[in-house]
Amino acid sequence: MKLITQFFLIILLFNACSKVPDFPDESSAKILFDDLPKTYLSKSSFEELPNWGSEDYSAALDSFINSCRSVSTQKLYKELCIKAENTEDAMQFLQGEFDPYKVNTAEGDSQGLLTGYYEPHLQASLTKKEPYIYPIYTTPNDLITVDLSSIYPELKDFRLRGRIEGKKLVPYYTRQESRFDDLDAEVICYTDSKIDRFFLEIQGSGRVTLDTGETMFIGFDNQNGHKYSAIGRYLVQMKELNIEEVSLQSIRAWLLANPHRMDEVLNYNKSVVYFRKTEQAASGSLGLELTPKRSIAVDRRYIPLGSMLYLNAEIKEKSISRLVLAQDTGGAIKGPVRADIFLGYGDEAMNFAGELKAPLRLWILLPKNRCEQGL
Repeated sequence: MKLITQFFLIILLFNACSKVPDFPDESSAKILFDDLPKTYLSKSSFEELPNWGSEDYSAALDSFINSCRSVSTQKLYKELCIKAENTEDAMQFLQGEFDPYKVNTAEGDSQGLLTGYYEPHLQASLTKKEPYIYPIYTTPNDLITVDLSSIYPELKDFRLRGRIEGKKLVPYYTRQESRFDDLDAEVICYTDSKIDRFFLEIQGSGRVTLDTGETMFIGFDNQNGHKYSAIGRYLVQMKELNIEEVSLQSIRAWLLANPHRMDEVLNYNKSVVYFRKTEQAASGSLGLELTPKRSIAVDRRYIPLGSMLYLNAEIKEKSISRLVLAQDTGGAIKGPVRADIFLGYGDEAMNFAGELKAPLRLWILLPKNRCEQGL
């Protein structure tokens, strides 16, 4: 029952800010909610944000205004979404209306992990023919999604997925069990690469160039209910790759060099993603088109979707520091100090995303007046 209460209370993040005392040193952490011990923040200031003086405040404010198109952001920031539309000084607005709080783990650690994702590009056909033989499916007709909120309102952000077998709801087919050539679902298109189809699932959306020359956008629609498992970890466990060399590029190269073991490795990830046609390029969980280097995926158990954050990461002796918006989620994004930054479309974005693994620090920006009322 305590776990259910924890999940429920995360949605209250911007509705009440309880016990926000100052701490004598940066290593100290405070609990944002007494009943949510996993969410720890420590009071900070804009002066403490690395490279804050180099931020493009106007671009950051534009991203915030764009995110305010979503219901989630509007609920979190309310009147600030309206006020942002009429501000003439972006820096003054940001510093005058928000307070930054460093995000920590329950152990008080403020360092986490930053990775990247991108919008993949696939070649495909609307009809099955060589070399276009790998189907990309919509949600299967026999996949049952149960909304538990009608019985347990505190679980409104969670879904139970399965299929009917006799009179029972049982887990849906894993990747290994799925009949990809005979699934009870509509085929959106057929691609020419099983590897590209797999990485499309990992990224969550993509653009497709058909053999007719037309371009089609597809995005996440559903998932089979099984937990995501990283195949890079499996290759390390099997001593096929060293952990230091794991990247999208090294995994792809290994799969191409070992086609006889491709199914074995891909099936390690039991999770399967299903898609739908979309009218726009890559979009996230808020339904908004993602902004390269401004949109991030987070673990919504710790960071509410729609919230504004500041991230700092050191990548190959170069510091990346910027305001970002939590506009997406991902199966591999777990923990409070964890983010996946959207890097855009094309080979440069793919190469950067495939290799990006950097130490991360995160600050969440809370409305100044909202939290002062709770002091």
